Amino acid sequence: MKVSGFSFIRNAIKYDYPIIEAIRSIIPICDEMIVAVGNSDDDTRILIESIDTDKIKIIDTVWNDNLRENGEVLAVETNKALECVSNDATWCFYIQGDEVLEDNQLEYIYNALKSYQYNLNVDGFLFDYLHFYGSYDCIGSSHSWYKNEIRIVRRNSEIYSFGDAQGFRKRKNQKLRVVALDSKIYHYGWVKDPRSMQQKQEYFNKFWHDDSWLDKNIAKTERFMYEDHITEIRKFKGNHPSVMKERIERFNWTFNVNDAMRKRSWKDRLKDILLKVGINASYQNFKLYQRFKK
Repeated sequence: MKVSGFSFIRNAIKYDYPIIEAIRSIIPICDEMIVAVGNSDDDTRILIESIDTDKIKIIDTVWNDNLRENGEVLAVETNKALECVSNDATWCFYIQGDEVLEDNQLEYIYNALKSYQYNLNVDGFLFDYLHFYGSYDCIGSSHSWYKNEIRIVRRNSEIYSFGDAQGFRKRKNQKLRVVALDSKIYHYGWVKDPRSMQQKQEYFNKFWHDDSWLDKNIAKTERFMYEDHITEIRKFKGNHPSVMKERIERFNWTFNVNDAMRKRSWKDRLKDILLKVGINASYQNFKLYQRFKK
């Protein structure tokens, strides 16, 4: 059984992406790691080259900045990396530049991959998510944050990244049949220095909206005001992946939690009630086959 990792990245330094930590969190289980490095305004390529392993294979790409609907360019770049995975790979382990696998999961995940390698009813594996917001001590807890996502897919030419690269589909827009894992992906896309976050907002929204929308909706300011973008959060009480230790120690801004951020919306309260009676009203980008227990 061969496992190939893959990812894409552009301007990792400029926008403060934990891409090194992301790669380091999964690479021990991978036989190779394909990284599509887009045309950057910083030393992103040198940063990826600095990872001390011969498993890294860099694919140089040029982003189509004219793709400005639904984040499509992110799926395009993901697929560039996926297409370069070795043909003899069994599984492809995807990690985005702001995601990190929790500690002590690789043996369990490897056993799951081995258990289903010949079961062609299984297209991939599903992970639980924790979304950090504003600081490393707070996580988003509303239903607007996606709870699960596919991050391992079978090596199959019919499988592709779709939408804004959040998930995967088969040709003819079929949802993948997946095995759920008791493993978490820590998503740090909303924890950055406020200046880097503001730059990211101004830049990345271009892949979803035109200039007139940006002028109306993106504040012209030097620092992103986390407190003004209300999202329900709660205190994080667990441990971060060990690869994040140095980055977390560099945390150097103040994040003030206001009462509005703790308040549960009526939509979330309704979904909570539905879940209690066995109805999941949240969007699911997969078909659940079964769960692999530890």
